[in-house]
Amino acid sequence: MSNPLDDSVQYLKGVGPSRADLFERLGIRTLRDLMLHLPRSFDDLSDLRTMDRLEAGVLQTVRGEVVEMQGKELASGRSILSIVIADEKGRCVEGCWFNQTYVAQQLRYGQRVAFSGKPKWFRDHWQINHPRVRPLDSDASETEAAVVPIYALTEGLRGDQLRPIIRQALTRAADQLPDLVPEGLRAKRGFSPAPKSLWEAHFPEALAEGLTARRRFIYEEFLVLQVALALRRREVRDRRRASPLVTTEAIDTHVRRLFPFTLTADQDRAIAAIRRDLASDRPMQRLLQADVGAGKTAVAVYALLVAVANKHQAALMAPTEVLARQHWQTIETYLAQSRVRRALLTGSLSPRERRQLLDELKAGTIDLVIGTQALVQEGVEFARLGLVVIDEQHKFGVNQRARVRKLGADPHYLVMTATPIPRTIALAVFGDLDTSVIRQLPPGRQPVKTRWHSESQRERIYERMRELLKEGRQGFVVCPLVAESEALDVTAAEQHFAELKEGAFEGFRVGLLHGRMADDAKDRTMQEFRDKKLDLLVTTLVIEVGVDVPNATVMLIEHAERFGLSQLHQLRGRISRGPVAGECYLVAGAITDEAQQRLRAIARTTDGFVLAEEDARLRGLGDFFGTRQHGVADLQFGDLLQDLEILEYAREDAIELVAADAGLREPGHQGLRQAVLERYGATLELAEVG
Repeated sequence: MSNPLDDSVQYLKGVGPSRADLFERLGIRTLRDLMLHLPRSFDDLSDLRTMDRLEAGVLQTVRGEVVEMQGKELASGRSILSIVIADEKGRCVEGCWFNQTYVAQQLRYGQRVAFSGKPKWFRDHWQINHPRVRPLDSDASETEAAVVPIYALTEGLRGDQLRPIIRQALTRAADQLPDLVPEGLRAKRGFSPAPKSLWEAHFPEALAEGLTARRRFIYEEFLVLQVALALRRREVRDRRRASPLVTTEAIDTHVRRLFPFTLTADQDRAIAAIRRDLASDRPMQRLLQADVGAGKTAVAVYALLVAVANKHQAALMAPTEVLARQHWQTIETYLAQSRVRRALLTGSLSPRERRQLLDELKAGTIDLVIGTQALVQEGVEFARLGLVVIDEQHKFGVNQRARVRKLGADPHYLVMTATPIPRTIALAVFGDLDTSVIRQLPPGRQPVKTRWHSESQRERIYERMRELLKEGRQGFVVCPLVAESEALDVTAAEQHFAELKEGAFEGFRVGLLHGRMADDAKDRTMQEFRDKKLDLLVTTLVIEVGVDVPNATVMLIEHAERFGLSQLHQLRGRISRGPVAGECYLVAGAITDEAQQRLRAIARTTDGFVLAEEDARLRGLGDFFGTRQHGVADLQFGDLLQDLEILEYAREDAIELVAADAGLREPGHQGLRQAVLERYGATLELAEVG
């Protein structure tokens, strides 16, 4: 027997083949799609005013009798329709519509109607542009539709045409919609069953009813996601076993002695949590978030060395060769006097070097390996892998953790990022991980002074940079492109390098670094910069993470308006890594209001967590941290930024639900179980639930 939810909308009265194409543009093919095309907002038309109490710019409703209707063509070819209504005292309100002359066909002289909209005072009367019109032909309809849903529409389809078609669909199939929210959670959160909520969302009697019904479907969507994350968490914690890696006092003392500095309180807190995780036979699944320059690498090295001290191998995986080599340099500095056997595995090794390194890993003669994605390619085997640290996880594909798992029998995992994550993303994308945060900068580390300038200030910036370079400091000039582009009028690194070398920085040692260079050329340039053989490095986003040159204290970012807030924050984090305060200059051309807000924000604060929230607010989440691959970008109802509160209590309920029924075996959980597997089974690598 066919399910009416799957019936085509084409066969509803008022649709037909031609209008079905309009519905198709909205992603609506079936009755299920139509019923779940929820209002994006509501107009509350219950604020009824007399014509002498109208208020400019506020949504309100006024009633009167149609006394005048006039349409005319404008010189531009557009049409304007004016309809005037009057009350019993002769006071008037004018409604105006542009290019919508069909409105006049729905009304007649002498008819009582209600206009709803935001009035403005025009010459000597109130005027409402494009008011919502409701005929008041009988006493019964005087209060009808006081709350009007606002839908996403397409050209050729109006809201007043859509609502009767939705009513048909609800009458036919609403009772067939499965309810994914268990009855106990519905009662806890004050939600109606799914069929009733559909009616309340599309035809609410009051604004609160419509908003609650819409929240109910947002909650349901978030609940499915959070149950999936809770199941993934359980899959790792309850069903897999890792080797306990215990930190004795002797190990702790020995590891700390390798650092040429004292760890901050934030670093110590993160290490304490990691020590507890590693000592368990359940695989650690921890996210380490750190602000730029706050010292996450030292915490990662601590964890890696605890694994090695427990006679296990450890691996650190970075998304780029530049970052992998930076980690290698840092670890080499820490372990200069250590007997830890270590190696660097990247794609630039020769076949013979790679074979030898892989043989040593398999034999267990290498304790610690740093590498790129080469670590998860065919042929890589470990003798006794105990810990994997994944740096900048969001720069990897969504299935990287699964591929890493094949390297050994359930190692512990530490995922870390120096890009602070908005709380919504942390809950929605990394919700299966425990979280540690490092905000504190190491003692003596100076915040970067950031200034935003127009093109006219360029020469003054160059003069300041030359002063600093003459004092023995080093600097960066960051460009958005590698080479010139006909499509974009922006400064390119290769062209700018040639200009600066022969012009503003003639006599200084200027280098060029970008992602298209051969690996050995990149390594050579970066090493020359570290060794102070270069004064100024003209570069691209290739230095966004991991580059650590304490003597570099000045940066100029060209076309700063083209970078996101998190990118700008990461870039300026390459300077001020020593005891001298860095100076970052942002040069921007003609920019949008949003770009101005970004540049003001980056100049105002050095707190990466504040900037992460601001960045998400300004540009939306988009594909932030792989949300698209994760499936979060496909949310139909919820908005991770607007609906954080709903997300948080969906997470709370999901954790409790999975703790009580880990296999989702209870009869009331079957619909939820099926939805979790259908939506997230593949992207979250969930085993068959239960």
